[in-house]
Amino acid sequence: MALRMLPDTTRPAELLKTQIMVRYAAAALASNPEKTSRARGEYLRTHFKNMREVAAALTGLKLTKAYTYLADVKDHKQVVPFRRFAGGVGRASQAKQFKATQGRWPEKSVKFVLSLLKNAESNADAKNIDLEDLFIKNIVVQQAPKTRRRTYRAHGRINPYQGHPCHVEIILSASSEEVERSKDKDVVAPSFAGLNRRQVARRRIEAART
Repeated sequence: MALRMLPDTTRPAELLKTQIMVRYAAAALASNPEKTSRARGEYLRTHFKNMREVAAALTGLKLTKAYTYLADVKDHKQVVPFRRFAGGVGRASQAKQFKATQGRWPEKSVKFVLSLLKNAESNADAKNIDLEDLFIKNIVVQQAPKTRRRTYRAHGRINPYQGHPCHVEIILSASSEEVERSKDKDVVAPSFAGLNRRQVARRRIEAART
């Protein structure tokens, strides 16, 4: 009969917390751990809507280009386009290069993303991954519990005064070498111009039989 090992509860709680593995929401994307590095931040005190737009703008960029882009956003040389959470967001002419009309320069979100990118970069360096090959494979932004306060208004009223923090997960991956596709199985596609659907289906069936 197999025995089930239970955690030792006699040890301090801080030691038990360090042994709990953290589960990433996009862990399935890091299929090759030798070529990927990850970093995460919890309860970051920046608005999750702003952070979501920053993440959408950075996903897919090379790490070096991401650093340049974030530096330009801090200096207001480039804008972060707002596409989903764009209610009340002003228009910016710099958003034209992203085929958008609205944008902002969210400094707090940029600061937190920069620190997470540097953390993930150092994790990649520890794995001996070439830093020049790294690109941002995925960024997950989730809402954290709201920080609830209150503010006092006129005529004895009280209004909620909430913050909207977020959890952020970043996955960096090394770009794989591109292999040229083999041309041995290339088949010249027949021309189906001027044929209806029934004739096209008949031609494809005849081509498959040969």
